[in-house]
Amino acid sequence: MTDHLSDMDFDIARNHGHVPVLRDRVTELLAPAVEAMGDNAILVDGTLGAGGHSEHFLRTFPQVKVIGVDRDAASLGQASERLAPFGSRFVGVQVRFDDIGDAIAQGEDADGIFDSARNHGIAGALFDLGVSSMQLDQPERGFAYRIDAPLDMRMDPTQGITAAEVLNTYSHGDLARILKNYGDERFAGKIASAVLKEREKEPFSSSGRLVELLYATIPAATRRTGGHPAKRTFQALRVEVNKELEAIENVIPVITQSLAVGGRVVFMSYQSLEDRIVKLAFNELTTSTTPPGLPMDLPGTAPRFATVTRGAEKATEAEIEENQRAAPVRVRALEKLPDPEENRS
Repeated sequence: MTDHLSDMDFDIARNHGHVPVLRDRVTELLAPAVEAMGDNAILVDGTLGAGGHSEHFLRTFPQVKVIGVDRDAASLGQASERLAPFGSRFVGVQVRFDDIGDAIAQGEDADGIFDSARNHGIAGALFDLGVSSMQLDQPERGFAYRIDAPLDMRMDPTQGITAAEVLNTYSHGDLARILKNYGDERFAGKIASAVLKEREKEPFSSSGRLVELLYATIPAATRRTGGHPAKRTFQALRVEVNKELEAIENVIPVITQSLAVGGRVVFMSYQSLEDRIVKLAFNELTTSTTPPGLPMDLPGTAPRFATVTRGAEKATEAEIEENQRAAPVRVRALEKLPDPEENRS
C-alpha cells in the first residue's frame, strides 16, 4: 500500500498546507449527488487526515454537511480544529472507517447530521486510502523510515499490536508472507530470516535498527534502484498492523448500503492491492445476476449500482507536476441506482 508521499515529497508533507490529492476531480465526481440532495446532502470523508478534502467540500458546497472519520485521535483533533470555522456543518467521529455504518446508526449531534443520514441516506463518500501526511508528520509514530523512532505504526495508537510486536513475535512464514503480499518484497524470505536471527539477540524496538538490517540484507545492486530499500518492508508492516486491506473489504458493502439513490462513493487507491479490492467489489455491484442468455434482467437481479469512472482514473501530467503525491493514485467511483422493483406498476 504505497504511501501517499514519495521520498522527495516527505519534506513537503511536513507543511500542512499541501493540496489534497485530486481535490478538484474528487469534488467534481461527488457534485451531482450533492446537488441532487440539496439541503439534505451529507458527505462522509472516510479518511479525514488533515481535513483538506473536507475543507474543500465545505467551501465548495454551501449546503453540504460532512461527517469526518479517522481512527487517529490526534489527526481527528487537528482536523476538527481546522474545520471549526464551519461550525455544526462538520462532525468528527473516531472509528476505523469500516465502522462508519455503526457510527451513523448510533451517532447524535446538535445539528441532526446523523439523523439526516439515517433518514435520507448520504449523498457521497470519499476514501483516500493509505497513510496520511498527518501521521508522517509525527516521527514518534514510526511510519517514516528516514527517522529513527519507536516501531509503532498504529493509526490508532491505543489499539492493536505494534510493528515491533509483529517483528518480535511472528513466525518466519508469517513475516515472509506479509512482506511478499503487502510489500511486494522480492527478498521477503531472506529478510524474515534476518529478523528472526536479530531478534534473538535483542527484540526490535526502533525503526533505525530495522533499516540497518534491511540495508545489510538486501543486495547492493537492488538497493541502487527502486527507491529506499526500507520502503516495501515498512509498507507491509503498516498494512498488517492496521489491517488496512480488511478494512477496505469491509467498508464497501457498508458505505454502498448507506448511500441514497443517486449517491456516489469515490475510492482513491495508491497501490495494486487496494485498487484490486475496489475493482472486484465494484464489478460485482454493477453486474446483473440474471443467468446469461436471457433477454432481460429477472426480478431482483438487476444491478443497483453503476460505475461513474471508466476503469481507474489516473492523475494527469499537470496534476502530478503540481502534486507529486498524485503520481500513483487510481480513482474509481460508483453511483447508486433506483430500485427497478419499486418502479414496476
